[in-house]
Amino acid sequence: MPIDPYILLLLGTVGLAALLPARGTGADVASGASTAAIAFLFFLYGARLSTREAMDGVRHWRLHVTVLACTFVVFPLLGLASRGLVPVFLTDPLHQGLLFLTLVPSTIQSSIAFTSIARGNVPAAICAGSFSSLVGIVVTPLLAAALLGSGGGGFSADSVVEIVLQLLVPFVAGQSLRRWIGGFVARHKKVLGLVDRGSILLVVYTAFSEGMVRGIWHQVSPVRLAGLLVVEAVLLAVMLVLTWYGAKGLGFGRQDRIAIQFAGSKKSLAAGLPMASVLFGAQASLAVLPLMLFHQMQLMVCAVIAKRRSRDPEAVASEAPDAPEHTAAGTGGRPGRA
Repeated sequence: MPIDPYILLLLGTVGLAALLPARGTGADVASGASTAAIAFLFFLYGARLSTREAMDGVRHWRLHVTVLACTFVVFPLLGLASRGLVPVFLTDPLHQGLLFLTLVPSTIQSSIAFTSIARGNVPAAICAGSFSSLVGIVVTPLLAAALLGSGGGGFSADSVVEIVLQLLVPFVAGQSLRRWIGGFVARHKKVLGLVDRGSILLVVYTAFSEGMVRGIWHQVSPVRLAGLLVVEAVLLAVMLVLTWYGAKGLGFGRQDRIAIQFAGSKKSLAAGLPMASVLFGAQASLAVLPLMLFHQMQLMVCAVIAKRRSRDPEAVASEAPDAPEHTAAGTGGRPGRA
């Protein structure tokens, strides 16, 4: 099964923070750079998101509502139910991190890639992932306020204001300037992709450095880590089954079901890490551990599923030149449209 090279970079960054954590003035500099990097990251998100593409996707509202319900309703309910696993499988801090994992928005890039490999509704996956990321900027902090409360590290009303200033304002600024800089961003997406991934690495280094200085990692034993992996494997399996068969029960066609499964069962590391650094403060390193593990797990499992879906007889038949045109259930149009 494939291992995302970026995950190796993330693990390397964690190792660097363990060996050479930022302290004193270095920690202040790293924290300031991390804050600026997060703001720039969401500015790029705003500049990249096509408003026209998002508006076109509204026509496929049933699919998007289904994905949003999976991301921000079903996932959090499962996160709350996992409270019963404390203290047998999880410690309180690990459960807080797992619950936070269930609150973050869906991915965009990997949802699109896997949907394409499985011969699903790619435009729908693009819009569903974009909508989830946009909604998550507002909904995730609100859900964190309601479900994490004082257990979410340094979470408070001030954290909501900080989220707005650090994430939402740059995002809106990027959207406002997209008319003038959108072309530049599109032409240099590979270079800017390195910039936003580098921003995430900086956030990880800052968070894990603070965790090392404060001795947070001594709270996680190998047994607890193994328990967390088992819990997350079950969580992913449940969501994959619910999104696939639940979409079938709602009358969606095969291509739409593929988009719903991949967009509705995954969580965004890129969106979750910056939010965690704001919401959890000194406890961010431990809080993002479940998200980092779940991110790699979902990539490996969904890569296998996507390849198998691409070999389904129904998928092969739909790609045949003489295959009859059909309409996806409940969409009112071709299955390939969003």
